[in-house]
Amino acid sequence: MQFVEANGAKIPAIGLGTWELRGRTCARLVEQAIRLGYRHIDTAQVYENEREVGEGLRASKVKRDDVFVTTKVWTTHFAPNDLERSTKESLTKLRLSEVDLLLLHWPNPHVPLQETLGALAHVKKLGMTRHIGVSNFTVALIEEAIAACPELLACDQVEYHPYLDQTKVREACALHGMALIAYSPVAKGRIKSDQTLVRIGQVHGKTAAQVCLRWLVQQNVSAIPRTSRIERLSENIDIFDFALSAEEMQQISQMASAKGRLTDFGFAPKWD
Repeated sequence: MQFVEANGAKIPAIGLGTWELRGRTCARLVEQAIRLGYRHIDTAQVYENEREVGEGLRASKVKRDDVFVTTKVWTTHFAPNDLERSTKESLTKLRLSEVDLLLLHWPNPHVPLQETLGALAHVKKLGMTRHIGVSNFTVALIEEAIAACPELLACDQVEYHPYLDQTKVREACALHGMALIAYSPVAKGRIKSDQTLVRIGQVHGKTAAQVCLRWLVQQNVSAIPRTSRIERLSENIDIFDFALSAEEMQQISQMASAKGRLTDFGFAPKWD
């Protein structure tokens, strides 16, 4: 497994996203992923599956310190007291004494960012998380967060795949020693029949999804593909035995369009 190092955090380059995974299916997939070699599991309060993620983690029998666990605080818990309380609830559900990474899930303009980041830094000092970061933050919000936070931020987790250009955010993260973590890295499955990715994959004996994930990893990005199928788990992690050429990397980067974003909400910030 390769890692992305960022402000003290050592983040596995490929992880398992668990959005929309529920119940026994979620626990089973987490367990199987870890057994297959995954060392990065991503969940969130709003996913309502932290308990099952914890069950899968324990069932895998892998040492706790060998797995990088991320969860995210939902926007309704950004007031300082709420943030600390909700983090304790997350740890109770996961049955962990700490997570490796705690993120603000989306920006919330209704709570002063300085207060929220102060609370986030505080729970780190209390030992509830080893690292802290943000998710769905624009370049301007990254700059604001860094200025307001008394602790180093490890990452910005954002939607990123070949159809969405995230160069500005990626460069802002790199400038400040932060990692970019890509959710929906295979564009919610839309890339599987993309002719450019299929063609490049045929050269390397890989699928379009594997080419897509390799493209991200070669940019020093950590990717967290979500799947509900165990057979996909093996495919998504089997990307460390080949490399894309500079020309192939460029061809994939040129696929981005203005309509490439797949995850957007009314409360989202004004995107870069």
